[in-house]
Amino acid sequence: MKAKKILFPTDFSTHSDAGMKHATSLARDTGAKLIIVHVEEPPTAYGGGEMYYGIPEPDTDALQRMLEAVVPTSPEVPYEHRLIIGDPATEIVRLANDEHVDMIVMGTHGRTGLSRLLMGSVAEAVVRRSDCPVFTFKQPHTVKAKKEKTAGE
Repeated sequence: MKAKKILFPTDFSTHSDAGMKHATSLARDTGAKLIIVHVEEPPTAYGGGEMYYGIPEPDTDALQRMLEAVVPTSPEVPYEHRLIIGDPATEIVRLANDEHVDMIVMGTHGRTGLSRLLMGSVAEAVVRRSDCPVFTFKQPHTVKAKKEKTAGE
C-alpha cells in the first residue's frame, strides 16, 4: 500500500496516544505524512436568559501546546498538527475528506454497555461515516499481579 497522508486523531488520553506507534509505523512504511488532529468540542450552554451559565471556553493556547507534544515515534516521519473545534466524529471525517487522506488511525477507549450508550463512540462513528479505511487500536488492559503473601502475613 502506498499512502500519501494518514490522519491521526488524538484526545490526549493514553488510549488515544497508544495508537501513535501504529500510525507512525504505517506512515513510515508507506511514505505517508501524518496529520495529527485534536477536535475540541464547542462549549455547551446550560439554561437560558437570567439562568444562563456557559462553560468557559477551553484555553486554546494550552490545547495547542498539548497537541504539539503529540509527535510520531520516529523522527523521519513528516507530520503536521491541526486543532479544530466541532463534533469530533464529524470533524475527523470532514478533515479526512478535505485532505484526501488514505487512512485514519485512531485509538479507542473500548467502552461497552451503558458507558458506550451514554458517551457514544467517536471511533465507531468515524468508521461508519468515513470514505477511507479506518484502523482502530484498543490499548490492551493490563492485569495487576496479585501480591504474594509473605510468611509474616
